[in-house]
Amino acid sequence: MKSLLSLIKKHKQGKSVGIYSVCSAHPLVIEAAIKQAAQDNQLVLIEATSNQVNQFGGYTGMTPKDFAQRVFSLAKKLQFPASNIVLGGDHLGPNCWQHLPAKEAMAHSEQMIHDYVSAGFKKIHLDCSMSCADDVEPLSETIMAERAARLCLVAENAWQASKGEAPVYVIGTEVPTPGGALESLSLGLEITKPEEAISTLEAHHHAFTEFGLAYVWPRVIGLVVQPGVEFDHHSVHHYQSAQTQKLCKVIESQPYLVFEAHSTDYQTPEAYQQLVKDHFAILKVGPALTFALREALYGLERAEKEWLGTRNASHLRETIEQVMREQPDHWRSHYLSKGHQQFLDCSYSLSDRIRYYWTQPEVQAAQLTLFENLAENPLPVTLISQYLPNQAKAITQQHIQNTPADIVIHKIMEVTQDYSSACYINTAASKEVI
Repeated sequence: MKSLLSLIKKHKQGKSVGIYSVCSAHPLVIEAAIKQAAQDNQLVLIEATSNQVNQFGGYTGMTPKDFAQRVFSLAKKLQFPASNIVLGGDHLGPNCWQHLPAKEAMAHSEQMIHDYVSAGFKKIHLDCSMSCADDVEPLSETIMAERAARLCLVAENAWQASKGEAPVYVIGTEVPTPGGALESLSLGLEITKPEEAISTLEAHHHAFTEFGLAYVWPRVIGLVVQPGVEFDHHSVHHYQSAQTQKLCKVIESQPYLVFEAHSTDYQTPEAYQQLVKDHFAILKVGPALTFALREALYGLERAEKEWLGTRNASHLRETIEQVMREQPDHWRSHYLSKGHQQFLDCSYSLSDRIRYYWTQPEVQAAQLTLFENLAENPLPVTLISQYLPNQAKAITQQHIQNTPADIVIHKIMEVTQDYSSACYINTAASKEVI
């Protein structure tokens, strides 16, 4: 994509610019991302993951075409130009089908890649780092690269059969666990070694060449590595720039590439600025956005009970907790604790497995009731201040309206604002549209 390629070009020319990738399918999160981009007069990069959106519906029930329609419909409603939207596909490969033999898993992956590109997704993360049922572990770099090249060929064919600008690609085999670490981070993280990054690049370049895709290499814009940022259920491993300087030198020798950093949720504003400066110019964020969404909705629900009484309240939190107990598949393998600790993990973990449940019909109905109650009976600012003080201040200062949707979106934008400041606001690029 020319605009995204333009950003990478500016970064490679020495400008400390980047872009953050919003990895969520929740309409309020997407709306917050679009409003942030409109405020910044910049691109918005919105990504769907393979388990979230695929040809079988994923956990959201959406195909790539459905997801694209959701984003563009929201943008139209907000009068945001479609030309400033970049759709990305994350972890596109056999991630969802690791339980199947490689041949079958890769066939599903090929169809998924085809559907993503055909639906207009322009940033494609080719992720074949996971083993399938009949693979010998660990997978070799060669096999991972060959599978990525195979999927790239499908993507190129799908693009050439459709219209629009060519897709760009992200590669890399040092991919963190989506949604945060499953184990404690008390022992620290191992940063990708420079020689490992070089090995990944060389293997993929060779595989692309073997598949007749050497012409694509200038559109391979990102390499996923581990820069030492991660989070588990209740703690965050913060970025330490001094520990990544040898790794950073690797990307400086590459004319087209920057690093893509996954699991950057919950870092400090200063860390985001340093990450961009150190060539981690694509920052992925997901759980932090729905964590903020959950904080806002829970805060509103507490205020609603005090304002309207228990009998007339939406009982949103009770509803989602009941659904999570009845359908534990999305959190059971992540939260191995018991008793009260399990309750705390399910409710407040930074990995935010609650995000898998907002689409459940009972939960959606409870959220709708909450919004309708507070639209008909607006909360007094004094009560909002008890649970959401920043949003109460924004209402008082007439920055937002006293509506539940505006309050939730403002809360989410507290997260996007930190990313925006690192990518645009404190640089000369903030005066330009990328």
